[in-house]
Amino acid sequence: MPSSLITSNSLLAIDVGAANTRAVLFDVIEGEYRFVASGIAPSTAEAPFKDVAEGARNAVANLQKILGKKLLDASRGIITPSQADGSGVDALVITISAGPTVKTVVVGLLKDVSLDSARRLTESTYTRIMDSMSLSDQRKPDQQIDSLLRVRPELVVIAGGTDGGASRSIQKLLEPIGLASFLMPEEKRPSVLFAGNEKMEEEVKTLVGSLSTSLHFSPNIRPSLETEDTDPAERELARMIINIRKRQIKGVDLLDLWAGGHMLPTAYATGRMVRFLSKVYGSQKGILSVDMGASATVIAAGFKNKSVLKVFPQFGLGQNLVGLLSHTTLEDILRWSSLDISPGVLLDYLHQKSLYPATIAATKEDLAISQAISRQALYLAMQTARKDFPQNIANIKTNLTPLFEPILAGGGALSDASRPGQSLLLLLDGLQPVGITTIILDQNNLLPLLGVAASQNNILPVQVLESGAFLSVGTVVSPVVSAKYGASILKAKISYENGAEANIDLKFGFIETLPLANGETGKLTIQVARGADVGFGPGRGGTIPVSGGALGVVFDGRGRPLDLPSDPVRRRELIKKWNWALGGG
Repeated sequence: MPSSLITSNSLLAIDVGAANTRAVLFDVIEGEYRFVASGIAPSTAEAPFKDVAEGARNAVANLQKILGKKLLDASRGIITPSQADGSGVDALVITISAGPTVKTVVVGLLKDVSLDSARRLTESTYTRIMDSMSLSDQRKPDQQIDSLLRVRPELVVIAGGTDGGASRSIQKLLEPIGLASFLMPEEKRPSVLFAGNEKMEEEVKTLVGSLSTSLHFSPNIRPSLETEDTDPAERELARMIINIRKRQIKGVDLLDLWAGGHMLPTAYATGRMVRFLSKVYGSQKGILSVDMGASATVIAAGFKNKSVLKVFPQFGLGQNLVGLLSHTTLEDILRWSSLDISPGVLLDYLHQKSLYPATIAATKEDLAISQAISRQALYLAMQTARKDFPQNIANIKTNLTPLFEPILAGGGALSDASRPGQSLLLLLDGLQPVGITTIILDQNNLLPLLGVAASQNNILPVQVLESGAFLSVGTVVSPVVSAKYGASILKAKISYENGAEANIDLKFGFIETLPLANGETGKLTIQVARGADVGFGPGRGGTIPVSGGALGVVFDGRGRPLDLPSDPVRRRELIKKWNWALGGG
């Protein structure tokens, strides 16, 4: 064991998921921070334990076995700081995505302005919007109060009023909330976040302060009609979610105590990391992260001047799975399957998986079903998230996915896939990226842990990202084009560092690869058919440097948007063919 594990500033990061809890150790090896190892255990938020601390201890105990290093003391508490005998760690951070969605009511003055901003803010964490109130609400105050008493929200998010703007309208909206809270039992009253006109703080305290479980303020998310800034409010909301989790789930308060307050919702930590990376990369394109977990699918995108964080519990792959059918159909899920599976079998699977989210596919049929569900959930999440992306971002066509570099992907759906090719095809189908991008798999789901670790140590995330802890799948070239099946749409040539060359003639409807190993670089020259666009403009080619990955350079010639054949037999044959092209089975 390297002596640095004993003498350096080690950091233990724990992620409490809905299905699994992971404990990860980061430490200095040969002068730089590295991801050392991770231990996994089933989460214990549900019965029979109903105590998340138990799952965290089990994950750390499994990590101990891998490291051969003591991290837990006799009473199963974390040993911190590191001891002279080499046991323990110097710092501890925690992320959590386990727990039921937080029932939320959003309040804003104008439907298309502050209410929209409040909705976007609320969708940046694990919430479900149960009701919304604005000046255009046709209901009488007593009907609004009835609705609030029926919903029993755990959280109320209030926006509205530009800084220095009118305040009487907000008072009118706050009165039903104050009265409804007054009628609720004290322990059932909601937490309230006010992110509106800053001059209203005293009035808000008077109207709802004593009637809420806790009242929080953040800078105005809509300081003027043209400006929206949700970042400070997202930070405040993240902390409020942890406090709500303390009331909902046993063990969260103990974990927060262990972490010394360095505990964040997993999605917020991911968003923070993406925001940081978009500044580091500073590219014209955006940067995208997708995390497909049991509790939610999370999409975080960083652009030059704006970052977007969207949390979709309705597209989570665990307990909420049956609810997916209120957003899609069994047939739309089955169109992604390479096997002939009946809707009845799929429905059974959805119910079983929602009861036992930690189960892993044991048969080929199970794997085909789980991958088809993941594709449809990711596709729906991406289509929904795109609506909130800024207007002036780099794209080839406004109705398609914007240009991203790189795309980072993690979560159970991807780590369950047995080969990188399976994960890549899932991402290509669900996200439908365009142009030229690098796809990186976060196989150990480190991104959110690096996001929360940054609050303790801002060098650690940078060094771990550069260390090879993430798997580069390769460069993907996805031309935007429509053509007849089998028509030539793109010719490409890779020039390797050793002087060798490899060529490809891409046909519409096919996926092809050219070898370029991890760590290797080359020059990629592309010529496209008339009307095809890979980001250089319609019909234009170009030469760019490319880096290698597990699958080299992948050419997706299926067009955008992806149009699957309606004939089920032909469709399944094509899906098998695409799988084979990427080294799948």
